[in-house]
This record gives sequence, C-alpha cells and structure tokens, in this order.
Amino acid sequence: MRSTPSPEATPPMTPAASLVFTTLLSHGPLTRAETGRRTGLSPAAVTKAVRPLMELGYLAEGVDEGARPAVGRPAGLVRVEAGRAMFIGIKVTGDEIIAVLADLCCRIRIARCVPLTGREPETVLPALTSLVQELLTEADGFGVRVRGLGLAISGDVDRANGVVRYSPFLEWRDVPLAEIVGTATGLPVTVDNDVRALTVAEHWFGAGVGLLNFALVTVGAGIGCGLVVHGRVVSGAHGVAGEIGHLSLDPLGPLCHCGNRGCVEAIAADPAILRAVREATGKDVTAATEALDLAHSGDLDVRAVYAQAGEAIGKAIGSLVNILGSERVIISGEGLAAYDLFAEGIRDAFAASAFGTASQCDVMTRPLPFEEWARGAAATAIQSFIGSDTYEE
Repeated sequence: MRSTPSPEATPPMTPAASLVFTTLLSHGPLTRAETGRRTGLSPAAVTKAVRPLMELGYLAEGVDEGARPAVGRPAGLVRVEAGRAMFIGIKVTGDEIIAVLADLCCRIRIARCVPLTGREPETVLPALTSLVQELLTEADGFGVRVRGLGLAISGDVDRANGVVRYSPFLEWRDVPLAEIVGTATGLPVTVDNDVRALTVAEHWFGAGVGLLNFALVTVGAGIGCGLVVHGRVVSGAHGVAGEIGHLSLDPLGPLCHCGNRGCVEAIAADPAILRAVREATGKDVTAATEALDLAHSGDLDVRAVYAQAGEAIGKAIGSLVNILGSERVIISGEGLAAYDLFAEGIRDAFAASAFGTASQCDVMTRPLPFEEWARGAAATAIQSFIGSDTYEE
C-alpha cells in the first residue's frame, strides 16, 4: 500500500492560490499582470499566491523567448510545471476499465484498458485496483509521485462523500467507492459522475476554455449532460443537475429505466434505438453497428428511428439553452458514429424549440474517445489536489 503525500509536499492552496493555479492551467503561461487581470486579483495578491507554489516547484517563471524585443525588462511568464506531479484517471463502463496516467497539466502520458468479466463491485474493484498499481509503477519511471486518483462513473454519484448512489449500467447502488479504493491504493480519491468529469476537462482544457456558460451533451449508451454556469461546473443540490436524458418529452412514449415514459434517453440512447429498430424491421439487431449498417444501406424505417432520436436530442438541447442561455453546446459520446443520421433532426428540432436569440447558441460536435473521459477523471483529481472549488450547487 502506498502512503498519502506528505503534508510538506502538498501546495498551500488558499482560495487566491487555487484561482491563480486554475487560471494558469487553462490559459497559461501568463505574465503576473495578465494573471491579475484574468483573476481580478491585485499584483500583491498574485505575488503572494505564486511565491510558495514556485518554492515547491509547482509553478515556474521565465522569459518568453519567442516574444518580440521590447524596450525595458521583458515580463516573465508564469507556467505550471507539468512534470511536478502525476494523477491517475479512470473511466468505468459496463464492459471495460479505461485508465490514464496524466501530468499536472492533464496531458496523458500513459493509457491502459482492461476488459471486465462482470459488473458487480466484487469483480470490478480488484481489476480497478490492479490497474492503479500498474500505473503507480509506471509513474515511478518518471520519478514523480502520483498525488491523486479520479474515478468517473455513470449515474447518480455523490462526489462530496465519494459514493455511487446508483449507476444503471453497472447496476450499483450505494457503493462507497472513494473509501474502498482509497484504502486499497493509499491515494486520495475523487469520485464523480463521468459526464461531469468530462465537463471539467473540457472547461479547463477543451472546447469550453474561456466560456462562462456552456453545456456538454453526450449521446450513446445513455444521454448525459454537464453544465457550466457563470464559470462553474454545476452539480445541483442533489448532484443530478443537467439530467436532460430524463426530460420527459412524451408521457405516452416508451418506458424509461427511471420509471417515467418518453424520456430523451428512452428515445435516443443506443438501447432505445436498437429496440425501436427491432420493432420497425422485425430483425434481431443487437449492436449499434448493425443498426447503422441498415440505416446507411437505405432502410427508411431505420433512418426514421434515427431521425426521431435526433429530434428528441434537439428538443432537449433547445430546452436547455432556453433555461440557461448557454453560449455553446458540445455534443460528444460514442453515439456520434450516427451523427449524420441525427444531424438534421437535431438541427430542426433545436431551431424550432430555441426561443429568440437562444437559437444563436453554437451547437458543435466533438468526438472524445473514452481515454478523454478517463482524462476527465484525472482532471477532477487535479481539481481536488489544488483545491479548485469550481463546482456549484
């Protein structure tokens, strides 16, 4: 078992230091003056925040060699020392565990994937801890300690207490995951909903950098949504903010696993699409690739199923933008393989349901493989390590 990091090696994260660190992660390297402008801190406050972080080697300052020659002393750029610490991020699906070893700037150094032979905790947890130990050994080769472990799980996840309340794909209920894995690995563990974890990574490093209000909608085995409002990832009072997959569009529609009818997920998630394709064709279609092949071969009934799914997603995005006024909606997930079949339905339904200038919201697609979801889990571990309170109820 590995011991937790010694206190003297952990950076002293005041709210100002955390804000500066987060700003440098997303926008750096920056001069101290620009850091102050972006954070709203005074020059003295910026200096006070960065000094101990530099002394511990988490930040460094140097002259931008590529800058134009200027009169007077050139301003130094403060940057995050990416190699100062490592973090492990893990995404658990119903079929496999995807893990990454990432540096302090959340750049993936190593990625691993192992299949699962079952979904019960007794099967998943030993495989997970074994994978963590493997990556800890890999980290030793970099000569840097792993400072945190992030776990990304689908469903209702209580991040504050590290508990998976309910994960429909894993069929887990009330699993104290942070406690179990922390005891097994000796690492500080952060557990979060997988889409929210991915949203953190997109907010800091991806298509959401610089945006105060955006949403990430994922399509595939389920329909997920992560929200950033006023620059903060929103989890909600009960930890389930953004669940547009369970927005009921048709009270007489298909039954959803949540118990309601006509939910977006019951119409547009992969299992719902497969069920509708079987009903429409009478064929025993069991895989998304089979359904896609039928649609691309010109089967009009199957194409109609995808069109209906796209319409449901577009309506949900329209409702979301009407309520939150998001600047951008990023659509991702494994379901993007069918986006050419979804696109028209999403576009038309969004245009019809978005009110007024909400229709100006930038709706874009961004393919993100599961390694990126694991990177999102690593981002939550970094977030915990630097004390960045970017979540909001």
